Amino acid sequence: MDTKNCFHCGTEITPKDEVVFDDKSFCCTGCKTVYEIFSQNDLTCYYDFQNAPGATPQDIQGKYEFLSNDEIVTKLLEFDEDKTAIVSLYIPHIHCSSCIWILENLQKLQKGIITSQVNFPEKKVRISFNKTEVSLKDIVYLLSSIGYEPYISLENYEAGKEDLDRSLIYKLGIAFFCFGNIMLLSFPEYFEVDEFWIEQYKPFFRWLIFTLSLPSFFYSASDYYKSAYKSIRSGILNIDIPIALGIIVMFVRSTIDIIMVYGQGFFDSLTGLVFFMLLGKLFQQKTYSFLSFERDYKSYFPIAVTRINNNKEEQVQVYDIEKGDRLLIRNQELIPVDGILISSKSSIDYSFVTGEEVPIEKKSGDKIFAGGKQLGTTIEMEVLFSVSQSYLTQLWSNDVFQKKIDQKHKTITDRVSRYFTPILLLLAITVLIVWLFIDTYQAFNVFTAVLIVACPCALALTAPFTLGNVLRIMGRKKMYLKNAIVIEQLAKVDTIVFDKTGTITTNKKTAIIYDGKELNDFQITLLKNALRGSNHPLSRRLYDYLPEVEKLNSISFEEITGKGVDATFNEGKVKFGSSSFVDTFSETSHKKTKVHIEIDDVYLGNFVFSNQYREGLSDLFENLSHQYELKVLSGDNEGERPILEKLLPKNTQLVFNQKPEQKLQFIEELQKQGKNVMMVGDGLNDAGALAQSNVGLAISENVNVFSPACDGIMDASQFQSISYFLKFSKNAMKTIYMSFGLSLLYNIVGLSFAITGNLSPLVAAIIMPLSSITVVSFVTIMSNIYSKKK
Repeated sequence: MDTKNCFHCGTEITPKDEVVFDDKSFCCTGCKTVYEIFSQNDLTCYYDFQNAPGATPQDIQGKYEFLSNDEIVTKLLEFDEDKTAIVSLYIPHIHCSSCIWILENLQKLQKGIITSQVNFPEKKVRISFNKTEVSLKDIVYLLSSIGYEPYISLENYEAGKEDLDRSLIYKLGIAFFCFGNIMLLSFPEYFEVDEFWIEQYKPFFRWLIFTLSLPSFFYSASDYYKSAYKSIRSGILNIDIPIALGIIVMFVRSTIDIIMVYGQGFFDSLTGLVFFMLLGKLFQQKTYSFLSFERDYKSYFPIAVTRINNNKEEQVQVYDIEKGDRLLIRNQELIPVDGILISSKSSIDYSFVTGEEVPIEKKSGDKIFAGGKQLGTTIEMEVLFSVSQSYLTQLWSNDVFQKKIDQKHKTITDRVSRYFTPILLLLAITVLIVWLFIDTYQAFNVFTAVLIVACPCALALTAPFTLGNVLRIMGRKKMYLKNAIVIEQLAKVDTIVFDKTGTITTNKKTAIIYDGKELNDFQITLLKNALRGSNHPLSRRLYDYLPEVEKLNSISFEEITGKGVDATFNEGKVKFGSSSFVDTFSETSHKKTKVHIEIDDVYLGNFVFSNQYREGLSDLFENLSHQYELKVLSGDNEGERPILEKLLPKNTQLVFNQKPEQKLQFIEELQKQGKNVMMVGDGLNDAGALAQSNVGLAISENVNVFSPACDGIMDASQFQSISYFLKFSKNAMKTIYMSFGLSLLYNIVGLSFAITGNLSPLVAAIIMPLSSITVVSFVTIMSNIYSKKK
C-alpha cells in the first residue's frame, strides 16, 4: 500500500490520521491550518522552494502569557521608540530557503509587522513592528502557529543562541570507531595470511566488519544522503549527490562481495571515506567560525565620542564607553549607546534604525536608543549600557544601505559548482561503463574514487577564506570594510574622488587668523557655544582654537549642510558660515578659506584658515596617479588652487564651490562615462556622494559622524596607506584566481590517477580534506605575504 506524506511537513501519514483539504493530505489539523493561512494570504509559493518544508506547529496555548508583562517585553526588545519596536528572535527551525522566504514575508500574515529580516547562519529573525497594531506576544504566537516557535529564555536570553550543535562531533567519533576497528579486523586479508583458524573464521570476521560498517553508513554519513535527497527534490544538483552515490555504491558492492564470497569488499575504504570527509567538514566549520569571530571582533567603528569628565570634554573611542559615563552628542552625530537624556529636550532621527524619517522629540529623563542621530543643538546623555559593537555593525550592514554590487567572485564559484556536478556524474558513469569491460571488480572502485577525488570543496572555499583573511588584516591596519564584496569593488576602481576639507586636510589645530572687529569675551562665549554643536571640520578646528568658556544652553540650533549654522541663545543670536549664508556681508575676496561671523544681526568679521594638508599627501597622489584618475572636490572657493596645483600631480582635476548635491551629480557623471569610482570623504557633507559611488570610504578623525551608506571607514592616521589598500585588494583577487587554478590542478591530477585505477577510494578520501587544507593554507599565506608589500 502506498504511503502518503503530509503536504506541509512531510511526515508519513496513517489512514486514520489523514486530514484532507484542498485535495492535499495533512498529518494533523495544525499543518492544515498553516496551509490555510498561507493560502488565504497568497503565500502558497512557500511550497515551491522545497517540498514539505514546514514544521509541525505545536500547541503552545498559554506558554507565552508572560509576554503580556511590559517589564519583561522591554528586556527582550532591542529598540522601543514611539510606535516602533524591534526584536530579534532565535528560531531553531530555520533550515532552508522556504523558511527564509516565509519569515521575511511576515507582514503579509500579520498587520502591524513592518519588516522582518532573517540571519540564516545564526537562525535569527529581526522583526520591526508597530506596537499600536500588534504586540510581541501576538508575533510569537503567529510564528508558533506556522511552525517557527522562537526560543525565549528570560533567565539567559543569549543562551539559546549559543546552544552548540554537537552532532558532527558524534558522527565523527562513531565513524572513527568503525573505521579503526574495521581496519584492525581487515589486516589478515590485507596480508593474505594463510592460517587455519583465520581461514576458519574468515566468514565470521567479514560479517562482523559488515555489522561495524552499519553505524557509519546509516548514521555518520546521513547528512550527505539528506542533502543529496533535498537537492534532487528541489531540482538542483549539489556536490553531495556524487558523494552520497559513491558511498551507497561502495556499500552495495561490498555487501554483494561478502554474500557471494568474492572477498571482504570495500568496508574499510567506505568507513575511512566517511571519517575523512567528516574530518574535512569539521576543519571547514572550525575555520569558518574562527573567521567569523575575527570579523565580529575587528568590525568596530573607529569613531570617537565626546565624553564629559570633570566638566572637561575628552575624545574617547566608542568601545571605551562604560555605564554611567556622560556623553556630549552634537548635531548629526550618531547616538552609540542606549542612555538617558540629561539635556532639557532633543530631536532624534531614527531613520537609520526604523526607516521612518520623522524626528522624535524627547525631553529630559527620557530613554534614547543607540542608532538615532541627533538633530539640532548639542545634548548630554548618561550611558545605560556599554557599546554594542555587533549592533553598530548590524546597523552599518543593514540591507537599506546596501548597494547593488556585481558579486563576480561568487558567480565564479556558483558557476563552477553548477556545472561541475553534472559533468562529474557523467564522467564517473562513463568511466564505470568502460571499466566494466576491463575489470568488473575494479570498475566500482574506480567509479567511487572519481566521485570522491573530484569534489570541488576546495574550490568553494577559495573566495570566502581569501576575502575573510583580507578583511581581518585590513581591520588590524584600521581599515574597516562593510563586507567582503567591497574588496572586489576596490580592486575594480579606476577613478578616485577626494573631498578637500576634512579629507585631504587635517582637522588638527593649524594657523587661524581673525580678520574683523575685535571680539569681546561675551561674543567669544556665544560663538564657542554655537560652534560646540557643529560637526563641520572647520567648526571643530575653530572650536578647539577658541579659549574655554562658560557653557550656554541654546534655544534653537540649525546647521545647513555646506552653508553654515544659525543658533539662538537667551543671551543672543549667532550666525556663522559662508559669505552667502551670512547675508549681511558681501564677500569681496575669494582667495582664502574663511568662516564669517555675525552676532545679533551684526557682521563682525571672519576667521581665515590656512589649510594644513595631511602628511604624505603629495606622495600618495603621485603613487595613485600612475594607475587612477584623480579628482578633488571642494565646497570652498578657489583660494587653495595654486597650493594644490603645486602639491598634486598635474593631471589631477580640481573642482571648487561644490555643494553636497553637486558632488553627488559629479560622481553620477563619472559613472555614466563607465568609470568605477571610489569617493573618499569625511562622512558628513559627502554622505550622498559616498552612497552614489561604487566604493564610499569615510575618513574618521575624532568625530562621531556616521554614514551608513559608506562601504568602509578608515582611521585618518592611515590616510597615506590608501594606495596600499587598493593594491592589497587587487592582490587579494589575484590570490583567488591563483587558488582557483591550484584547486582545479588538484582535481585534474587526482582524476587522472582515479580514472586509470591507480587511486583507491580511501586514499581519495584522505586527499580530499588535505586539498581543502592546502587551499586554505595557500590563501592565508599569500594574503599575509601581500599584506607586507607596500
